[in-house]
Amino acid sequence: MKSIIKLENVWKIYQMGEVEVPALRGLDLEINKGEFIAIVGPSGSGKSTVMNLVGCLDLPTKGKIYLENDNIAGFRESKLAQIRGQKIGFVFQQFNLISTLTALENVMLPLAFQDVDDSLAEERSMKLLKMIGLGDRVRHLPSQLSGGEMQRVSIARALAVDPEVILADEPTGNLDSKTGKFIMNFLSKIHKDEEKTIIMVTHDLNLAKYAEKMVYIRDGRVEKIEVKRKKGGK
Repeated sequence: MKSIIKLENVWKIYQMGEVEVPALRGLDLEINKGEFIAIVGPSGSGKSTVMNLVGCLDLPTKGKIYLENDNIAGFRESKLAQIRGQKIGFVFQQFNLISTLTALENVMLPLAFQDVDDSLAEERSMKLLKMIGLGDRVRHLPSQLSGGEMQRVSIARALAVDPEVILADEPTGNLDSKTGKFIMNFLSKIHKDEEKTIIMVTHDLNLAKYAEKMVYIRDGRVEKIEVKRKKGGK
């Protein structure tokens, strides 16, 4: 399989006054194109730091991070923003929707940043919202939606630019179990049908079971990797 993301000897050290606090300690990790990965570990293990680095939201203190063939560790913020806008879709626990925009307008927002024609952006956004079961809620504001509906809008927004990688940070953390199951089944479906690379951060091992590979992180390093056995496989 083709590698899409590779972290080599990645360190992330935060300066807390005069004290250095290492969040990652020489972490190595390779993710192949089209994989569904769950990054799991206790609070403070470094899993969210990995998410921020892979998502081009932060830079490592040292080490290399390859997105396809580019080492993004040394990129300027303008280049990182370009990569975020074109190649990465984000699904957050807190939804992060713009409260003054409708569901449709929230989904169209990433396309506007990429200068996509308004009519094309609206057509794609409507298609995504219908696909995720919100065809009758497109004109509603976030305050008029349930938590599950807001998360579905968030997923549609993440898919708007047809990104190569989807990053999901505790995607069901604020949802009831039934809605959470719907969200996870949908993520599994787009992974299978559209061969999207999905990287999910979670502390919930039951949630992690939706992934085909679980990466356990502890004390800023990869502790172990478990690969799910495919049906019919040995």
